[in-house]
Amino acid sequence: MRLISAFLPIWLLATAGYGARRHGLLGDDAAPVLGRFVFHMAMPAALFLTMSATPLSRMSVLPLLAFTASTAAVVGLSWLAVSRWFGRPAAERPIWGMTAGYVNSANLGIPVAQQVLGSVSFLAEVVLVQNLLVTPVILIALDRAGDPQGRIRMRRIASLPLRNPVILGSALGVVWSVWRLPVPPTAHATLALLGAAAVPVGLVALGASLHGAPPDGQPQPLPEAARSADRELAAVAALKLVGQPLLALVIGLALHLTHVQLLTVVVCAGLPTAQNTFVFAQEYGVGQALANRGVAVTTALSLATLAAAAALLGR
Repeated sequence: MRLISAFLPIWLLATAGYGARRHGLLGDDAAPVLGRFVFHMAMPAALFLTMSATPLSRMSVLPLLAFTASTAAVVGLSWLAVSRWFGRPAAERPIWGMTAGYVNSANLGIPVAQQVLGSVSFLAEVVLVQNLLVTPVILIALDRAGDPQGRIRMRRIASLPLRNPVILGSALGVVWSVWRLPVPPTAHATLALLGAAAVPVGLVALGASLHGAPPDGQPQPLPEAARSADRELAAVAALKLVGQPLLALVIGLALHLTHVQLLTVVVCAGLPTAQNTFVFAQEYGVGQALANRGVAVTTALSLATLAAAAALLGR
């Protein structure tokens, strides 16, 4: 029941977005408009406040290493190999990797950690790793895909934090944390209100995108194409919900983590795909169909896989 209570708001918000779109309360462009709001305003505010309140000196090195290694392996394998097997073009492969290995550490990770682990301290470190290591790599690749010649330009990479509000918000938060700078009360209250919209609006946008024509703007697929898409989605879900936590378990055992640390790493690695994946896919106009289906399916199935992980590890 505790896990169900953690997942229920997620399902309800996505369902509300789907229902609002289906009954005409939200227009055809609702999902991209809401997605842009989350990407450019709400998410950067939330990430800045999270990072600025995260003391870098108290990080759990070995558990974080196990989580990071499992994430890098799954994202890399999915991006460089598995996406090729399904014929994904190069521009969509970063989204494939992100769908398979980028965990929902915020809106779902926090309630799950509270219910299963009794603490959310490790989630702040996961947020740090994903937004300062994984996110820039993904966004640089997507930025390169948007270049007409497909080139990596050092000037564009150097200016990416200034052009990308997600990286900018995270980087500024780290600066505030390292230098222990105060956030003025008025600014904190304003950013908190804005950041609080990131999760619910992102989920409503996700639900709205699941109604109607495929997000990529393509016609409904033929039966064989639909079967291929289903196999692809099954591969994503298997990598995300089974492969990543299993790999985290193996690495954690190799690093001789304590039982509590092992449970923490496995549960965090087994969280479903973050809705940020869909937001990024929508912002760059690549892989939206896979991203929104991946978020929806892994969120639905992770209730069972997380419960199994907690039971097997004795919690």
